[in-house]
Amino acid sequence: MDIKQAAKILKALSHPNRLEIYLSIARGQQESFAADECCVVSALMGNLKIGAPTVSHHLKELVNAGLIVTERQGKFLIARLVPGTWEKVNKLLLGQVR
Repeated sequence: MDIKQAAKILKALSHPNRLEIYLSIARGQQESFAADECCVVSALMGNLKIGAPTVSHHLKELVNAGLIVTERQGKFLIARLVPGTWEKVNKLLLGQVR
């Protein structure tokens, strides 16, 4: 991972709604104890106080930053974290500090 990619990820997470969406997906995966567990986006919208078009926009930004992947399963949109992305950002940042 390079500085530009890390900056893109950090920029995506700098918006409060995107950070909340990302953390909600992460919590869902952590609670299930399975890295391949997913988050149904309609459940996200029920927990957040923002509309569907806004959630869709924020999901797109998180996908473009390489933080999550989404896929359709029937009528549901499913979101998952991209494994290892946050660890790579941490490794890069810690390496820059030393």
